[in-house]
Amino acid sequence: MASLKPLIMRANRLLGASLVEKELVSIDDLDEANDRFAELVSSESNSMQISLLSILVSEKQSISEDDLLELLVEDYGLGLVDVRNVEYPDSLKKTLDTKVCWATLTVPFDHLEDTTYLASAYYLSPAARTYWEEKLDGHVVWFASTVESLTDFLEKFESSAVAAATN
Repeated sequence: MASLKPLIMRANRLLGASLVEKELVSIDDLDEANDRFAELVSSESNSMQISLLSILVSEKQSISEDDLLELLVEDYGLGLVDVRNVEYPDSLKKTLDTKVCWATLTVPFDHLEDTTYLASAYYLSPAARTYWEEKLDGHVVWFASTVESLTDFLEKFESSAVAAATN
């Protein structure tokens, strides 16, 4: 966790700034969500799974995730994907670092030749995009995804990994 904390903090901070810049959330709502985010990160042992976007969407209900997805599709040309419905390739299962996925709310969901396909709720965070684009060899194709889709996928993936390890 300690090694990922700068990424977590930067990805969330820059996402918040982008959401305000795109007028998807007010600065007051962002300040409240940032306070809640800081509170949760300092008190939770499982702080990897805490995200500013989750707080804004679910807890504070100060942003419509539909509006965010519409912006990503209309303004950035991203496709939409629900990673819960993707047949996840074995080649990616072996290398998936769920801690990084939680930190950036981004999941690689396919890899063909020199192209990796990523599903993300944090596309508007330059820190999240830069991290993945620098980490992956070859081309990256981004898709937008909901927080729920990504968290459900990651929770199921981690549960399956634990089950497989105990068998």
